[in-house]
Amino acid sequence: MEVASPPGETPAVAARKHHPTHHHGVFRLRYGHPLPFGASLVPGGINFSVFSSHATSCTLVLFEKDALRPFAEIPFPPEFRMGDVFAMMVFDLNPHGIEYGYRMEGPFNPRAGHRFDRHHILLDPFARSVGGRPVFGGLSGPRNIFPHRGRIPENDFDWEHDRPLDLPVSELVIYELHVRGFTRHSSSRVAHPGTFDGLREKIPHLVDLGINCVELMPVFEFNEHESTRVNPLTNERLCNYWGYSTLAFRAPKAGFAAGGRHGQEVNELKELVKAFHAAGIQVILDVVFNHTAEGDATGPVISFRGLDNKTYYLLAPDGAYLNFSGCGNTLDCNHPVVRDFVLDCLRYWAAEYHIDGFRFDLASVLGRDSQGHPLPNPPLLESIAHDPVLAHCELIAEAWDAGGLYQVGNFPSYGRWMEWNGKYRDAARRFLRGDDNSAAEMVQRIMGSPDLYRESGRKPSASVNFITCHDGFTLADLFAYAKKYNLENGENDADGGNENYSWNCGAEGPTDDGAINELRLRCAKNAMTLLLVSQGVPMLFMGDEMGRTQRGNNNAYCHDEEWNWLDWGLAAREAGLLRYVRLLVAFRRGHASLHRADWFTGEDEVGSGYADISWHGVQPAQADWSERSHSLAFLICGGHDRALGGRGDFFYAAFNMHTEALDFTLPGLPADYRWSLLADTAQSSPHDIHQPGTGPQLEDHAVVRLVAKSCVLALGRGPD
Repeated sequence: MEVASPPGETPAVAARKHHPTHHHGVFRLRYGHPLPFGASLVPGGINFSVFSSHATSCTLVLFEKDALRPFAEIPFPPEFRMGDVFAMMVFDLNPHGIEYGYRMEGPFNPRAGHRFDRHHILLDPFARSVGGRPVFGGLSGPRNIFPHRGRIPENDFDWEHDRPLDLPVSELVIYELHVRGFTRHSSSRVAHPGTFDGLREKIPHLVDLGINCVELMPVFEFNEHESTRVNPLTNERLCNYWGYSTLAFRAPKAGFAAGGRHGQEVNELKELVKAFHAAGIQVILDVVFNHTAEGDATGPVISFRGLDNKTYYLLAPDGAYLNFSGCGNTLDCNHPVVRDFVLDCLRYWAAEYHIDGFRFDLASVLGRDSQGHPLPNPPLLESIAHDPVLAHCELIAEAWDAGGLYQVGNFPSYGRWMEWNGKYRDAARRFLRGDDNSAAEMVQRIMGSPDLYRESGRKPSASVNFITCHDGFTLADLFAYAKKYNLENGENDADGGNENYSWNCGAEGPTDDGAINELRLRCAKNAMTLLLVSQGVPMLFMGDEMGRTQRGNNNAYCHDEEWNWLDWGLAAREAGLLRYVRLLVAFRRGHASLHRADWFTGEDEVGSGYADISWHGVQPAQADWSERSHSLAFLICGGHDRALGGRGDFFYAAFNMHTEALDFTLPGLPADYRWSLLADTAQSSPHDIHQPGTGPQLEDHAVVRLVAKSCVLALGRGPD
């Protein structure tokens, strides 16, 4: 095709840029462009660019798609190296019919940090698509010398008018899910179970639930077959089901695509994002930049280790891998080259896939220096926070790592970073279980954790509140098991957390005892209520709204099995719980006072006669947060609600986590206001929750009985 010349450049000059200057056999070559890295289309050919600071030479290896052996190996002429970048144009290649990789030559001296070996064909870190794993669980052939192959996907997707949604962060309700597990179960009844397309079919469920933000567990290409362990009970080989072991940081998981066999994973994921946005739902990706799939020194050579081990990884003086990730290696995230790589990847997902934000796995690793020491002002975290392309992306840190660095409340935020609030999780579980010394801390967590975030100038939305997530028990299991049951993971039950603050309600595991099952359901509703009336950003975990179980396994990372997929039959069997959560999410989203952008002050700032929030006990204005107290209550003022744009409703919540009933006296309301019951977790569906203003009327200063392990919500409304 005819290519327009840049301004001020004659057609003759432009044409010379795309004429070969070198030959290798039948291949016509030319000096390449160092940037962008990776494989990019140029008129008449493909530009290949790869970085290595310590390699002595580089060879481009070309395959026809799915071929076992390469059809060409083209060394980069020495003059094609600019600085530490090998860059070469190869003409007359069909970009959609080839796969590619690199061989690097250089010193093999592990003690000095070098592990070059030209026998390995290496995956391009900037590959936008990876061949070799088109079906989840499918194995590449035993004679395949290069199972992870870079591909060049077509760039023909029509986004129409789609853009990232940029919703106010304080209004988000996040739902964490696993793409495969969400629809793999036969009960999902989607056309393509376990895929991006399958998930797209289930968007109406999330819309009905009131979710406006999904957090997808890893969707970057990973090798589900990397595990060598077996299930000791079945002797079946386990897998890397969750995907927290990245092969390619720019490539969607082909095995998650219905059209993965045909290389359609790129467009299929884009269709999913586009559909989410059309439904008003943001998309956050769970990204794993703390380590790679290459593991420790005994792990495979896939990409980074063979390209430039000393640059990419944190190494001890003797060349051993520093392991702050718990997965064998740690990326040197604050090395300038690695820092730029991470930034480039994030920009790519934001620009090319319209991604709304990122949750960073073990994000504290990203703040360590080349010796592994925590930095007071980590360059990577600051660069991400201030990057112009990422300016409107949500940035969520898992603010700890496997090396013992725990930064919840003091993760370097630069006015941007949010945190998975692990302290909220632990405080909520202890309070719900009825532990001593739990009420006072729960007050802080309900208010958005001002003890953690306020002094540093952060807002309640800095706190992503959760009681369950992919790590640990599901909500149903939290009240069905007193201990974990991870024997099937093949690690002698040594993996997964031991302190889960769980409670089995009187029987371990499944039971036919109706009273225990009723109590467990009440506890699940209590947990959802606590989460959704707390300031900050709530996050629900896949299937908790309908009682999903993992049979007591609190680390189900290695099981691609039916029991670990979401059973959609639960939607009917646990319809009462699902209805409760749906109505509660709707109430939260419709009441600005439950998701304030700023802190409560505890003062009357609008002249209503009430503080914006006030705390109570069984009697109004008599809060008891003492050591043995397992109850609390609070009132949010309607005048302050109106100041936030609401209709002026007063909101009252009372929690009784004692083992006996308590009587709570409702606070007084202004004249012409009346209380109505909004929710009572002790009641059975549909009497456990009501549409606002339709519940039973309650008298001013009425006494409301809360049975053991229950909570009550009430709404105070004036005349319309």
